[in-house]
Amino acid sequence: MKLLEGKVAVITGAARGIGKAIALKFASEGADIAFTDLAIDEIGKATEQEIAALGVRAKGYASNAANFEEAHNVVAEIVKDFGRIDILVNNAGITRDGLMMRMTEQQWDMVINVNLKSAFNFIHAVTPIMMRQKGGSIINMASVVGVSGNAGQCNYSASKAGMIGLAKSIAKELGSRGVRANAIAPGFIITDMTAALSDEVKAEWAKQIPLRRGGTPEDVANVATFLASDLSSYVTGQVIHCCGGMNM
Repeated sequence: MKLLEGKVAVITGAARGIGKAIALKFASEGADIAFTDLAIDEIGKATEQEIAALGVRAKGYASNAANFEEAHNVVAEIVKDFGRIDILVNNAGITRDGLMMRMTEQQWDMVINVNLKSAFNFIHAVTPIMMRQKGGSIINMASVVGVSGNAGQCNYSASKAGMIGLAKSIAKELGSRGVRANAIAPGFIITDMTAALSDEVKAEWAKQIPLRRGGTPEDVANVATFLASDLSSYVTGQVIHCCGGMNM
């Protein structure tokens, strides 16, 4: 029996990167996958086919996760297509870095809306579904900088700290209905976003990490699989750091 057999997972921002890795790992464990991205272009279609090749149902949905109405509409569409929602991974996220004194209001608003408001939108939409089912797992993709802060990333750090507080609050609100909520705090993960950094910067990062390497999207996906599955049936309101010991 696979860990997620018979479950339906919704993953936001999953056409590529960490979201895609989570979708593929969940699919390999038997979950049907509904994922969203701003547009389901050639990359999104390829991701959809890659997931389906693992023998599960898979569908990508074009949706702006930061838009309340669009989030509710796409969740309704997913329920119509898949019949239920057992797992929600709030993964959609962007960065617009800059020092506070130079940060624009637009940079602040964009990051808060995409990273944090999107999580509120989707949790708001799936809550009545999971309550009726008397079960579900909500996973917020936070970050180590949501715990420790980071110069030049006040907007990103604030959004990720918000994701942690949101998960803990939802865990308290919905625990009696069998719905769990947790957060994952990745550290330095090698993705398209970090691939643009120079080798020197990456080497400096590695020196700060006890395991002396950056993480992979698959490392994060493994933690997400634990939180999505019944292996973590008594785990809620927690923040699991996936950072190679970078933040203890």
